[in-house]
Amino acid sequence: RLVAQEMARVHAIHANGSLPKPILWQKLHKYLTLVKTDLSPKVSNPSFQQDIPSLEILEHELAWMKEMLSQMGSPVVLCHNDLLCKNIIYDRTREHVRFIDYEYTGYNYQAFDIGNHFNEFAGVKEVDYRLYPSKETQLQWLHSYLQAYKQLTQGDGGAGGVLEEELEALYVQVNKFSLASHFLWACWGLIQDKYSTIDFNFLRYAKLRFKQYFKMKPVVTALQTSK
Repeated sequence: RLVAQEMARVHAIHANGSLPKPILWQKLHKYLTLVKTDLSPKVSNPSFQQDIPSLEILEHELAWMKEMLSQMGSPVVLCHNDLLCKNIIYDRTREHVRFIDYEYTGYNYQAFDIGNHFNEFAGVKEVDYRLYPSKETQLQWLHSYLQAYKQLTQGDGGAGGVLEEELEALYVQVNKFSLASHFLWACWGLIQDKYSTIDFNFLRYAKLRFKQYFKMKPVVTALQTSK
């Protein structure tokens, strides 16, 4: 609940003047270009290719995602974009949380930031997607988020409360945008595998994220909001 409220607070921070474009597509294209130019020989290697989609498939998936997600109507807000548990500080005495590590912050889709956070429930070092929040947990989280977000962004203090259809629409958006989060961090993992000096198996991590992307794609594509 506290994390949801703090995310709503960050999302409610206004851009001065016109709203910037979401950084998601620019970032994904940049990562994919790096994978293509810097890792082409490696990606063509059969031993590397296991569990790593071909460049053609990656380009196809990115085009498909952009078409689907751009039409979802998710508002562009100030996003943290990397909200794993280690970037959340809980203050027991004041009963509040604060976020740290704003390295990836930028204007992005509201549903991406939330979907990315839900993906991070699985952990980083030992990734376990059984820990991805259930629909019931998500709806409770999203309710707290929407309540806080509406109070912060609406003149009447969000007096209307949270409507069932708003909650359902956000749930669908978030789970569809979670695909883009898998895709982005998988490409990031491939790049880190080449350049990072950190002692972490980035290639294994990239493979896990691609695997989860393709596993969840038919599940989230089937999600529909009731008309």
